[in-house]
Amino acid sequence: MKFVMTQAVCVEGLSKLEGKANYYVANNGDPNEYLDEMKDADALIVRIAKCDKNVIENSPNLKVIGRTGVGYDSVDVEAATKAGIPVVITPGANNRSVAEHAVAMMFSIAKNFSEAETEMKNGNWNIRDAKKAFELLYKKVGFIGLGAIGRETQKICKAIGMKTLGYDPYLSKEKIEEIGCIYFEDYHDMIKECDIISIHVPFVESTKNLIAKKELESMKPTAVLINCSRGGIVNEKDLIDALNNGVIAAAGTDVFEQEPPSQDNPLLNTKNLLISPHSAAQTREAVINMALMCVEGCLAVLNGEQWPYVADKKVYEHKKWKK
Repeated sequence: MKFVMTQAVCVEGLSKLEGKANYYVANNGDPNEYLDEMKDADALIVRIAKCDKNVIENSPNLKVIGRTGVGYDSVDVEAATKAGIPVVITPGANNRSVAEHAVAMMFSIAKNFSEAETEMKNGNWNIRDAKKAFELLYKKVGFIGLGAIGRETQKICKAIGMKTLGYDPYLSKEKIEEIGCIYFEDYHDMIKECDIISIHVPFVESTKNLIAKKELESMKPTAVLINCSRGGIVNEKDLIDALNNGVIAAAGTDVFEQEPPSQDNPLLNTKNLLISPHSAAQTREAVINMALMCVEGCLAVLNGEQWPYVADKKVYEHKKWKK
């Protein structure tokens, strides 16, 4: 068997392939640029990369696609399912890592760490009097999306004394209240009340520009927005305008519409914006968990097993799986 990887998984993941498969590491996020290697590939593992319809159609031996993470917007799942190719994902492997990152952003913004460090290094000791820092205790944090990562983040926020509010179109009022959140049927109503908004939804057509000019203008001028989910959920241009014009106080984002963002992307120079390079899930523990789960799932599929953690379980209705 042959595995192609856009970037190498960690050594723990690679060790799972010993004696079972050969592998080629491209160090390139676009498999269209090495279709010659894809001709005889049984499995493709993508990290910060894409797998489009053209790759799938030009990989005649491909039987499984692995994605080290739970988001799969970079993979054409529809094309894969149509071809009978399961897209293996790793739910749960990075929940705590992303949750801690989101809360760390809340703390960093609340204590004005980034500006304070920069100004102090430039000789401005008086930045201590900026009066931007605040306590998180009793602050209202609203969650847009209460899946596994949203719930883990909510648990941490609750533990430090924050008031948690929740919106999730796939959860009932009873379930959201059971989690420990005040229920909101419409996120537009929720964000008006919150001191902090934390986003935890996938990027799909219905969540594109979920937070844009109208939503930002309805928030408190002291509000903070955190996005450790996906780029494109928050309209970047509208966020830049909101931050530069004081519509909201601050924001933190780990994700971008274009990744990596170009050096001339105005987001990189927007005031009161804390950024990180889509690294929320890149702790040592999460990287190992994702690699092991992804490789294990790909090997299971290659051995004819209907691995449960896939992007679209309808793939198992394909004629390839009925033989």
